[in-house]
Amino acid sequence: MTPTLIFVPGLGSSGPQHWQTLWQGKFGGVRVEQDDWNAPTPESWAARLHEVIEATLGDLLLVAHSAGVLTVAAYAQRYASSPRVSGALLVAPPDVERADMPQEVYPLRAVPLAALPFPALVVASENDPYATFERAAELAEAWEAELVTVGEAGHINVESGHGEWEEGEILLSEVLHAWTPPDIVRF
Repeated sequence: MTPTLIFVPGLGSSGPQHWQTLWQGKFGGVRVEQDDWNAPTPESWAARLHEVIEATLGDLLLVAHSAGVLTVAAYAQRYASSPRVSGALLVAPPDVERADMPQEVYPLRAVPLAALPFPALVVASENDPYATFERAAELAEAWEAELVTVGEAGHINVESGHGEWEEGEILLSEVLHAWTPPDIVRF
């Protein structure tokens, strides 16, 4: 049995042509819906992710993009990770500490830098307008996550030409292939 995918979008959510939305339609899963997609706070966004995790049955794999990646890090810092969270695919983490970032992301500036309590793969672009590859590598190292480059892929969103994002599906497949179900306890 494969884990249920929980999609964690970033600012503005992920529109109908974004790979997260297309993947959810293709693979199923649950989408985290925030009260205000343009006013993220680590507390409220992590709390909503926690609610979704608690309400979803089975083993879980988090699939996050952009500010959604920071939501996963905030969740891991604020809540005892559910043993059902088997791992995370963290795509295009933004560098919200940069001075040129939109004001809406300022509340996210205290990026948690502790190791994540579950395996994670950080997927980063070498020409992301919201983070250098070096910064993505620093975050991956702090989170004790694996890092993979997808070359020059922009922010890995619709604007950078990533709708279906077949390369991402391959990475998701690799994460799912590496996933090990918890031991079955027999009575």
